[in-house]
Amino acid sequence: MLRSNVGYSISDDYFKQGQETANKALDGLKNGKIGFLYTSCKDDINEVIRGVREVSDVPVVGCTSSGGIIVPDGFITSEQGFAGMLALDDPNMTVGVACEKAGKNARAIGRKVAIAAVENAKTTRAPAYFYMVASPKEEEDYLLGIQDVIGRVPMFGGSAADDTVEGNWRIICNDKVIDDGVAVAFLYTDTEIATSYTGAYKETKNVGIIDKVKDDRVLVKINGKSALKQYAEWTKKNIKDLQGSNLLAASITRPLGIKNPIGQITVIRHPMFGDDEGTATPNDDTIRLGNRVVEKTAIIQLECTVDDLINSTGDTVKDVTRKLYNEPAAYFLVHCGGRKLAIGDRIDEVHKSITKETKGVPFITIFTFGEYGYDEHSANLCGGLMLSFTAFGRE
Repeated sequence: MLRSNVGYSISDDYFKQGQETANKALDGLKNGKIGFLYTSCKDDINEVIRGVREVSDVPVVGCTSSGGIIVPDGFITSEQGFAGMLALDDPNMTVGVACEKAGKNARAIGRKVAIAAVENAKTTRAPAYFYMVASPKEEEDYLLGIQDVIGRVPMFGGSAADDTVEGNWRIICNDKVIDDGVAVAFLYTDTEIATSYTGAYKETKNVGIIDKVKDDRVLVKINGKSALKQYAEWTKKNIKDLQGSNLLAASITRPLGIKNPIGQITVIRHPMFGDDEGTATPNDDTIRLGNRVVEKTAIIQLECTVDDLINSTGDTVKDVTRKLYNEPAAYFLVHCGGRKLAIGDRIDEVHKSITKETKGVPFITIFTFGEYGYDEHSANLCGGLMLSFTAFGRE
């Protein structure tokens, strides 16, 4: 039977922060099998880990979360930082944790980290489920490499994040802290696990064919027009108001989406920068996206309200709970940091929406710059502005 607990701390002593977090998370758990650990980008994360290790040698994996975390007690944040951990204990669970720094060939690194995780679990089998965390850039290639080794095992997770999209994110893997790379936790278990992966946006009638893409994530042309011009027409915005980093915030409630081949799921592609000089020719009105797109496929303009963003959290908890055959024992909730930006000071309403549906079951909500998962037997996917909510059954 799986048991879980959540701990957190906002102590300004980072060693103590780790101690307090681990003590609370492991309270009542005889032998924790995995700790999903999240901190602020302001933290001295090595000190946090040292504090955790003072309490337990439980395998840990995680990353920095954008601006805070949500636990049953509320939205947790502070100027000096924060730490939070969801711990799982199941006598029938084995976990293999591994990580690798970024390099020239992300797919090869994905293979390497998968082999290491299998070996660390002291087995030769593919896991039942796996968690992945990566720096925002090469998530799709890491995933391909992992699946080269273990096949299409269902996944959940999200990209490391910071508070200002400046690259201050970090990945946590046992006693290591890396700023660019990938980490995984392979879960070997018969315990029931379910995932709901959604953007929960409404489709508009604005649909176009992608004519030209540069470097996988730079959208150059839609319907024969410059991508930013087409997006401005769809959203009835002045193109100048969408250039540069203005596009990131403007597109949170009006992003783009692509469907998987048989329409099971619409995966969000977050427009991050308009006319980005770092990746495209200046003044050509391109859109830099958070994930890959492919030429000669359709892209849809989506929309929602802030109320929709808030209400979707409780609705998605309800959805993932329905997918379990038995009672839930823990929830691991990956929530896009961009969605949180749009929600702003109404974040307590998200806490209220989630706690209403989790009904006292331990959970942790983290805020990421990319979300990973699958839904309705789709392939594993990487997207942005998504919710990837996972529920662990008691048995």
